[in-house]
Amino acid sequence: MQRNNTLTLGSNRALYLGDLPCTGMHVHAAPVLLMGLSGRFALHYPDGPSETCRSALIDVGVAHVFDPCGEAVALMYLEPDAPEARGLRTHFARQGPVIYDPAQAVLGRYAVQARLRAFELGHLLTWPHAEVPPMDARVAQALQALRAPAGANLRRSALASTSALSSSRFNHLFKQEMGVSFRSYRVWSQVRAVLGAVGSNPTLTQAALEGGFVDSSHFSHIFRNTFGMTPSSVLKPLKSVQWLG
Repeated sequence: MQRNNTLTLGSNRALYLGDLPCTGMHVHAAPVLLMGLSGRFALHYPDGPSETCRSALIDVGVAHVFDPCGEAVALMYLEPDAPEARGLRTHFARQGPVIYDPAQAVLGRYAVQARLRAFELGHLLTWPHAEVPPMDARVAQALQALRAPAGANLRRSALASTSALSSSRFNHLFKQEMGVSFRSYRVWSQVRAVLGAVGSNPTLTQAALEGGFVDSSHFSHIFRNTFGMTPSSVLKPLKSVQWLG
């Protein structure tokens, strides 16, 4: 079967389109919109219940198994500080950490994929985007430092000191603003850096080193915890990796 799997990365979002195996149990540090492009998929949880749907929004910190059921799928990850992600918090607070079938029915798979590639979340969901207050400047500054080329080596204590905060106060403020702990987000940020380096490095090992991991084995372990799959099962079938400005 010819694969057309693609990965598109933006400054505060990422999109995977194509085929995937059933994952293991895993937890994200960023909210994700899952969509079945050719049919329904299944979600399984640690305490036993399962659900099938055509789309789902999953908040940070939710342990789950994603089974595409052999269908082509789309996975749109939003950085927790993205305006769209911050706007979703009200809906998660009201409806729970997993929202089933939030996406509008759009005629035609190619029309859906075009909206996904443009990250037009407002045109995909069935509710209007909620306005959110601006992020605390100290957390915004810490995020900018984390996402810089040398950010993988930054420690919480150093970022807290730069913000004139204690480590515990910084961690509390970071989680309050981002919805996820600094430790969990730092790991997520490293994984995302590797994904961005895949297209410009000849080997996964070199991409992992560029992302701040000690070796490819360390990266593989973290990747499985983050996505429930091995890096090769996701990255090797990719037809293209695209960075958006």
